[in-house]
Amino acid sequence: MNSVILIAGARLQAVLLLVFSAYMMLRGHNAPGGGFIGGLIAATGFVIYAIACGTADARKALRFDPGSIAGAGLGIALLAGIMAVFWGDALFTGQWLFIGATEDSKGIPLSTVLVFDIGVYLVVLGAILSITFALEDAV
Repeated sequence: MNSVILIAGARLQAVLLLVFSAYMMLRGHNAPGGGFIGGLIAATGFVIYAIACGTADARKALRFDPGSIAGAGLGIALLAGIMAVFWGDALFTGQWLFIGATEDSKGIPLSTVLVFDIGVYLVVLGAILSITFALEDAV
């Protein structure tokens, strides 16, 4: 049985790691980081939670099957790659859309690169948690 301090600390650390993973994913195309490292950091948060509270509680906190998360991420990444074909470019060419662009400002840049990073984030999160939960259930 784990202590109350360990469980409370793991919950706090998991939340901090999930917020930091989102930050790392979003800064990825302008600086080091991206979907891969963000997914690893998020998976680390759930693994710490699973160690402290158990795999069943970690699965409840995740709310979705890790395999489904990985599959959805793969679909999102593929969709980001296919989007370039609709604009007549090569597969996986980055496409940019500027929301709220005026003559004075560029607006908010959105790109298929960000969508691809979100897909990679979900694939890595789902794959790592599938492996980790399977190993913890086997023990």
